[in-house]
Amino acid sequence: MSLGFAIIGTGMISRFHARALAEVRGAKLMACYDSATERAQQFSKEHACTAYNSLDRLLRDDRVDVVSIATSSGAHMESAVAAARAGKHVIVEKPLEVTLKRCDRIIAACEKKSVKLATFFPSRFHDSSLKMKQAVDAGRFGRLTLCDAYVKWFRSQEYYDSAAWRGTWELDGGGALMNQAIHTVDLLNWLVGPVAEVQAYTATLVHKRIEVEDVVTASLRFASGALGVIEASTAVYPGYLKHIELHGSEGSAVLEEEDLKVWDFAKKVRGDAAIFKAMQASHSTGGGAADPAAIGHEAHAKQLRDFVQAIQNDGTPAVDGREGRRAVEIILAIYQSAATGRAVKLPLQRDPKLAS
Repeated sequence: MSLGFAIIGTGMISRFHARALAEVRGAKLMACYDSATERAQQFSKEHACTAYNSLDRLLRDDRVDVVSIATSSGAHMESAVAAARAGKHVIVEKPLEVTLKRCDRIIAACEKKSVKLATFFPSRFHDSSLKMKQAVDAGRFGRLTLCDAYVKWFRSQEYYDSAAWRGTWELDGGGALMNQAIHTVDLLNWLVGPVAEVQAYTATLVHKRIEVEDVVTASLRFASGALGVIEASTAVYPGYLKHIELHGSEGSAVLEEEDLKVWDFAKKVRGDAAIFKAMQASHSTGGGAADPAAIGHEAHAKQLRDFVQAIQNDGTPAVDGREGRRAVEIILAIYQSAATGRAVKLPLQRDPKLAS
């Protein structure tokens, strides 16, 4: 069974969705929609699909089985809920939404109509990420002690000035943490979570005319007892590849973008030699460290294959809506801690300010 896809929102990230779809067997891009009609028309010419000037008309297209949401972050819910009500499966660009209430409305709408829901977190699908997850699950680190994530990127003032929604709480949902570092927050939590408590600081130190942070530091306590740090910024020139570092009583590993840079365990096992050999070569893209377009689409394709298989086999996507919600909850807890100056425990209480 081949599935017809439509992309809602035809900005920069939609090109990566389209390129990835072109490499997925059993999937075909059929249509697109954007409130900016000329932009949708240009996208349709580039990718040989039908451009609609109405979301309702697109959702009535029987060729469309799956909708990929690529609008600004704080506008995901409306399109996702409409698609679910129309009986379309839904995959949403990160973050799932910018508040827990809006995340929950998407999840509820998809569950009510029995359609599949996924959140784009392609970093989970890199071979190196999977190897690190396998090592955690196998207990190779012993007792986890320090588990850290660093996203020290750079964005120019022109980047924020290029679109009115950038750097706003309503449509961006936050700054360096919600927009840029959320992939790494998700990856860290997937590897060693859940996070039990956070204490954080945020600041806007460099950029003008934005409401959100361009620097954030957070201390974490995981449910396992391990401690950790998240540092994120869009004000670190010239921008560096993101890192995840896992340390324990019996081993350490460091992931730089999609490359394993450290793989050091007290007990060696078969497969370590191959990993060491692969570590000698660098495979990383620019990772978006200085240029948001300097990313690859291969991991997007892997995640789309997983989603297609979940639909075809009536399974659960690897990163479903509830998984996508977890990263948003951690980020909101960090923002709450920074605003109040107090440690915040997870899961979050349904604070109306966070869940509305």
